[in-house]
Parts: sequence; structure tokens; C-alpha cells
Amino acid sequence: MGEIVLAAKCTHVPTMLMSEQDGPVKGKRQAAIDGHFEIGRRANELGVDTVIVCDTHWVINAGFHINANTHFKGLFTSNEFPQFIQNMPYEYEGNPALGDAIAKAATDLGVYTLSHHLDTLELEYGTLVPMRFLSRAHKMKVVSIAAWCTVHSHDESRVIGQAIRQAVQASDSRVLLVASGSLSHKIWPNKDYAANNGTFTISSEFNRQMDLHVLEMWKNGDHATFLKMLPDYASFCCGEGSMHDTAMLYGALGWDNYRGKCEVVTEYFPSSGTGQTNVIFPV
Repeated sequence: MGEIVLAAKCTHVPTMLMSEQDGPVKGKRQAAIDGHFEIGRRANELGVDTVIVCDTHWVINAGFHINANTHFKGLFTSNEFPQFIQNMPYEYEGNPALGDAIAKAATDLGVYTLSHHLDTLELEYGTLVPMRFLSRAHKMKVVSIAAWCTVHSHDESRVIGQAIRQAVQASDSRVLLVASGSLSHKIWPNKDYAANNGTFTISSEFNRQMDLHVLEMWKNGDHATFLKMLPDYASFCCGEGSMHDTAMLYGALGWDNYRGKCEVVTEYFPSSGTGQTNVIFPV
């Protein structure tokens, strides 16, 4: 019987890559990198063999979609930020049986979901950035689930999370589940970015205060209240991908029955106007 043994909400800011390169950002995102290393270290201790990433950089317009290819290899350049992520090599094994099982479970639960085995369907950087650092601490297979959902409800994403849990439990996999996305996500307007040192600042004090409040709720285990405010939080604070990654995470953990007291492994930091962190959700 399989099990989700570790779960986390993770940042995937491109400046994590730049932090390891010569230039003005060198070393500036070490705390975020260290947070990924800590999550990877714990995955190693727990015998994780597969990471399931709910990726808010994979945009979808109909149905839900899973990248369940057997093998992933390539060079990635971001269409969004080609100046930040370019020619990044990657190579990971997949877990197609688990990806297919999640799609079937979700469809059986009433949410139409497709699992894909296509060499031309690339991983997005919401998966590739966390995997770049997690895999250094522990080698794991990866399944990527689209979580930038444009015409979908949080309740549907809750069902995707439920399907993840069902499929994992019916497998022989030990899984790290990652919700890959920010807290608030109001990127600085282009004309204001440079004047506000945008790479290292938040674009809205209201968003910052809401993010910090949410982190306190998570640390105190007040998830039922958070889920009541999730739709408004995602809307008013421009949650990345409408925070469907977070809805999937909670769906897998039991939704409003979840009581775990979260552990912040990377203190909150702003990036390009957005609010970022790494948080472990105890299973």
C-alpha cells in the first residue's frame, strides 16, 4: 500500500537559479534553495520514490491534465522569463502508472482528467525549478499535474487531490506531494518594476499582511478557516494559478478535516512583487 509521506507548499521563483550564477542576484535566494534541500533531505529519510508536483505554471483551459511520461529530458528556456531561465538541462524518470491511476481516479470521481505520455509535452518550470534542487538531496521520479486552471473550480481541484490520495494508496509508491506556487502573486507593473527594486520587494502591503496571516493560520493548524477564505484570498491577492495547487494539496490531505501544524522551512520573502515561502504540511 502506497502513502503520501511528505507534503509541502514550495516556491519556484526563477531567481533561485540566478542565485547560483554570477551576477547581482548571486547568493540572494540561498534560503529558498536551502528550504528545498531540507524538504529533499526529509524525503530521503522517509524513503520517497516519487514527487507529485501540482504546477501553477502549466496553464490549461479544459479538463485536468497530468504529464505522466516515462522519462523527461531536455533543455528548458522559459517563455515568460527567457532572461532568467535559459538552456536549463534536466533529466528525470517518471512514474506513468501512478499518473494514469490519478487520472482514472479523478475521472471516476466526476472530474474529467487526462494522463499524457508525450515526449513533446515538456515539463514547466513550476516543476523543473523545485526538482532541480529537491533531486540534489534525493533522486526521485516525478509526475506533474497542471494547476494553472483557468475555467475550473477549487472544488474540482479538491477532487484532484482526493484522487491523488486514492491513487497513491492503491500503489506501492511513497510520495512527496508538492504544491508549487506562491502565496500572493501580484507582479509589479512593468513601468514600476525597476523604480521599486522589484526583484526583492512586494507590490502590495495588503498582500504581504494577508500572506503573513495565512502563514500563522497554517502554523496554528487553522486550515478549516483558511479554506473558507481561499476563494477570496486567491482572487483579491492574485494567487498564482488561482491557487489550484493549494486546493489540490488540501484535497489530498483531507480538506477541512486536516489539522496539521505547518512548519515554515524558508521564511517569507518577496520576489518581483509576489509573496514566497517553503512550508511543510505534516502528514
